Amino acid sequence: MLPTSAHAGQVVTILIMAVALGMDALSLGVGIGMKGIRLREVLRISTIIGFFHILMPLLGMFTGHYMSSLLGHVTTYFAGGLLTLLGGHMVYNSFKGDGVQALDHRSPLGLLLFALGVSMDSFSVGVSLGMFQSDLVLSVLAFGFCGGTMAMLGLLLGRKVSRNLGDYGEAVGGAILLAFGFMFMF
Repeated sequence: MLPTSAHAGQVVTILIMAVALGMDALSLGVGIGMKGIRLREVLRISTIIGFFHILMPLLGMFTGHYMSSLLGHVTTYFAGGLLTLLGGHMVYNSFKGDGVQALDHRSPLGLLLFALGVSMDSFSVGVSLGMFQSDLVLSVLAFGFCGGTMAMLGLLLGRKVSRNLGDYGEAVGGAILLAFGFMFMF
């Protein structure tokens, strides 16, 4: 069965958003990879980030679906505004500079907080997608795959290149979310 143009458009939108959200994992992965990391740690960290990139948007989509049933068509503007704010926040953070890392990313608590922090924006996007009634399975699998894969690429890339790429990666991801937020509102 061939997908309709509306479904194909939704697939492309979800994939672009998944890559945009994965930029955060890529950029932070570069920073951690710069500090020196073993390949076993790369696999462990990227797997956990991939899991959180599935869990957080899934929780967000259920929240967004519930809000949509309560508020109706107003949620489209709210979801677009949420994406716009999230994208703006990502762009701002990319230029603000890095703070001092207080926890070791190799410890269980540090890894949990790192994965949760990298995936928190996925929750917000999941809320927006839940309001739009998007394809649940496709969305969470795309987010998880892109988040885990891009975290792995960032960690591996961080072993090889300078730290500046990480800031630009987050800025690009934020700009993409900003664009989608404006597109949904207008």
